Amino acid sequence: MLDKYFDELEVGTRAVSRSRTITEADIVMFAAFSGDWYPLHTDKEYAAKTMFGQRVAHGMLVLSVATGLVDMKPGVVAAFYGMDKVRFTAPTFIGDTIRVEAEVLEKSDKGAFGVVTIKQEIKNQRDEVCNSAILKVALNKKPA
Repeated sequence: MLDKYFDELEVGTRAVSRSRTITEADIVMFAAFSGDWYPLHTDKEYAAKTMFGQRVAHGMLVLSVATGLVDMKPGVVAAFYGMDKVRFTAPTFIGDTIRVEAEVLEKSDKGAFGVVTIKQEIKNQRDEVCNSAILKVALNKKPA
C-alpha cells in the first residue's frame, strides 16, 4: 500500500502484506537493542507462571516487524505522520507468524503531499488480531 503515491490510493483500498515468523532470536535481539529485558519476554520460567503460560514478544517488536512487512517504495513515503488508537489485543508468541492487513480510511491533501489514514491490523496464523492501530502516513504525489 505504501508503494503507491497519494493520488493513486483511494479510500477503501486494502492490502495484505507478506508474513514472517517471530523467533526467539528476534526477542533476544530486540531486548538487547531496546534495553527491555522484562521477564515476560525474556525469562521462560517467569513467563510460564503468567496468564500467558509462555514468553510473549514485545508489543513494540511486533509493531517494528510489521513495518518491515509492508511494501514501501522509495520516494513514495515522505514521512511517518503518527499513530493513534494502538491496541495489543492478543499476545504474539515465539513461533507465531504475523502479517499486516490494512485499509485506507481517509485522505487529506496537503498541497505538495497528502496524508493517508490507514487502519492496520496485525494478525497471526490463527487469524487473531494481535495489534490494531490507526496510522497516518505522509505520501508524496505522483511526479508529473
